[in-house]
Amino acid sequence: MPTITALFRHPVKGFTPESCERLVVRPDGRIAGDRVLAFRFSDAVRPEQRDGHDYWPKRRGLSLMDFPTLAGLRLAFDEDGGRVRIERAGRMLVDADLDESGRRDLESAVTEYLLSGPDARRLRADGVLPIRLVGDGRTPRFQDRARGYVSLHGADSVAAVGTTTDALIDDRRFRSNIVIGGTVAWEELTWTDEVRIGEVRFAVVGPIERCTAIMADPDTGERDAPLLRLLVSEFGQATPTLGILLLPVDGGGTVRVGDPVVPAG
Repeated sequence: MPTITALFRHPVKGFTPESCERLVVRPDGRIAGDRVLAFRFSDAVRPEQRDGHDYWPKRRGLSLMDFPTLAGLRLAFDEDGGRVRIERAGRMLVDADLDESGRRDLESAVTEYLLSGPDARRLRADGVLPIRLVGDGRTPRFQDRARGYVSLHGADSVAAVGTTTDALIDDRRFRSNIVIGGTVAWEELTWTDEVRIGEVRFAVVGPIERCTAIMADPDTGERDAPLLRLLVSEFGQATPTLGILLLPVDGGGTVRVGDPVVPAG
């Protein structure tokens, strides 16, 4: 039987994933503590509205899609204390609270880091600087899609992608919340109805079309594998796809590493 092999949430959009033993799925379909903070561009003064939801599209802030060197940073978020720590190669860049002064310190440290590397050109584009750290540290608001979803992929699908390149390919590249084992490669893409994971019943919304974020090494930020092209050319996909989006059917709950995964039918 398929089971959960790993769980992740990403407290700050585009930064270090946090490995978890359990995740709380909120009734609105988002993961508690996931994407609760984001660095937005100076011209992103207010969220957009899409499908009745406030929405901060990733093109209006720091994301791995456009700033792959973010993967070279190590970020830790103390949710209870409201504090963010960012390191680079074992050296602490900043350790600050989420008050006004601390946010300015965090913004300055990330800006200085990006300006010193290959992503500097993008950071200097019109309407980008100064970047601003937004979010209350509690409410998950900065998912890639306005509705917000739980994301899932199979470990065997990632392993199949790894056979097409010499680069190291692991689950972190795809930034899903739930990783499952015990399936064959791409099996999760055949699920179209519902799936029960532990105590939570989910509706399967559809596949995840991928962006250039997956091409960046999750440790160094170097774009070392043409995965968008390989997903299409090696696996016959019309668009580069890996993983599926889910929404809870009956109010959410908690999922845990080791929980069984049972698709309908």
